[in-house]
Amino acid sequence: MGNGIILALKPKVIPSPSQESQFNPLFGFENGRKQREMIASEEEMISAKLPHENRDYCAHLALKLMQCRKEVWPWSWKCAPEKHEYLSCEYEDWILRMKEYERERRLMERRERIRKRKEKQGAI
Repeated sequence: MGNGIILALKPKVIPSPSQESQFNPLFGFENGRKQREMIASEEEMISAKLPHENRDYCAHLALKLMQCRKEVWPWSWKCAPEKHEYLSCEYEDWILRMKEYERERRLMERRERIRKRKEKQGAI
C-alpha cells in the first residue's frame, strides 16, 4: 500500500515493478551468487495442469501437494506436511524477492547520492 504514491514522488530512487534490474546482479557479491533453478520442468507443470500463478520456484512442491491431495481425497488434511513445505518455500521465495527489491532501491539511492555529490562538486 502506498507503492504507487512513492513511485510517483521518487521515480529515480524507487524500482519499478514492471522493469528488470538496472544493476549487475553480481555487484557487491565478490564470491558470486547461487543461481536459482527450476526443479519442475515446463512439461511436468503442463501435464499436471498446474495454474500459472503457481509456476514458480516452488512448483515442484506444488506438484507434490497436488499429487498427495489426489491420493488421499477426501482426507486432504493428511497432506499437512506437504502443504507446510510448499507454503514455507513460497514464503522464502517472497523474502528473496523483497530482498532483491530492497537491494535495487538502495543501489538506486546510492547512484542518486553520487550524482548529486558530483553536481555539487562541479558547481563549486
